[in-house]
Amino acid sequence: MTQDNGKSWQNVTPKDMPEWLQINSIEASPFGAGEAYFAATGYKSGNYEPYLYKTKDYGKTWTKITSGIDPEHFTRVVRADPAKKGMLYAGTETGMYFSKNDGTSWHSLQLNLPIVPITDLAIKENNLIAATQGRSFWIIDDLTVLHQAEPGLENKTFHLFKPQDSYRIDGIKRASATAGTNRPGGVLVYYFLKEKPKSELKIEFFDAANQPLRAFSTKGINGDTLKVKEGSNEFNWNLRIENAVGFDGLIMWAANLRGPKVIPGTYKVRLTVDGQSQEESFKVLADPRYESTQAELAEQYEFLLGVRNKLTETHETIKLIRAYRSELDSLETKPNNLDAIKAEMQEIEETLYQTQNRSGQDPLNFPIRLNNKLAHLNSVVGNGDYKPTDGAVEVRQEITEKIDVQLARFRKLERDQISRILNIDEMRTKLEIKK
Repeated sequence: MTQDNGKSWQNVTPKDMPEWLQINSIEASPFGAGEAYFAATGYKSGNYEPYLYKTKDYGKTWTKITSGIDPEHFTRVVRADPAKKGMLYAGTETGMYFSKNDGTSWHSLQLNLPIVPITDLAIKENNLIAATQGRSFWIIDDLTVLHQAEPGLENKTFHLFKPQDSYRIDGIKRASATAGTNRPGGVLVYYFLKEKPKSELKIEFFDAANQPLRAFSTKGINGDTLKVKEGSNEFNWNLRIENAVGFDGLIMWAANLRGPKVIPGTYKVRLTVDGQSQEESFKVLADPRYESTQAELAEQYEFLLGVRNKLTETHETIKLIRAYRSELDSLETKPNNLDAIKAEMQEIEETLYQTQNRSGQDPLNFPIRLNNKLAHLNSVVGNGDYKPTDGAVEVRQEITEKIDVQLARFRKLERDQISRILNIDEMRTKLEIKK
């Protein structure tokens, strides 16, 4: 060891270390000057014991730290977690170990890792990367759960871990026998359940002003039903708010109903299990590959939010038209103006949506209508992290104005004529459509 940039060296080999051990890795502590760790092996001499040592005084004294490691799992590498003081990781000839008390005791971290030599370890942005001998690289995507796991947690009814700050990017999942599985985009929420909920488990997301953004439940919300199990659970939120409302049989071309992604900032997740809740905050980080400012991302979000809301209003109108038509057709006593009402509703519906669509290829034969044109902006403006162009703003305004003409026609028809025949408030409530 040298403290003068190599002008002079001192032999700081631990006095109790067997002779001829190979020093395989040395790790300087990220928390204290003069603190370090090393891993040594003696397998070339037929010695398969693990050898890990630490010092806090520049090597003047050393402490052997191998309690809990199998006596025949000889050690190849040790690394200190830069985000959690006292957290160590050790790679051995036959698997992984970790310590939360600076090496005083060790526990297996094998999980789904095959029995294989761990030749090196690296830690980057709360990810643990293991190099193995002949069995690929392996990664633990999120060490923050391990950072937060404390004794006694398994005795709690439930526990929500603070999510890791996440970048505003999409993840690409692959299903391959020869390639690894990428971390999904968005934020990963980890939680522990001692047993399955008796009534309901709900996961909700909120912005910094405590406004609700998205909710998921074991009872189902908007078609999304949470699946949970006893023990550790993982949930991935793609950072998108609620989608626009659709309707049965909806077919569009080059368009989607996705809600926009939230912009970079601080957010909150709430886990509720049978009426009891726990909350944690997290940050959404900007994709560093884009040069867009926070204001430009906010402009994109507001643009797409407007598209989503107008699509919802449009599709709820179509749902009402279809419900009113069915109800009017079922009346025993037909009003005199029934044909005129139905004809106007049909004209409005066909202006808003291509009613001849029956399959995904039909838009090639039948022209798309206003809802499809507006939803196409979701695909165009929502692609990448850029503010909307002036052209996109003009197109949205033009399409929205045309939609509003039809919505106004429908509201007048509903108010002046349909409401005299049907209980529209009851039907709106049944369809969960507000006035």
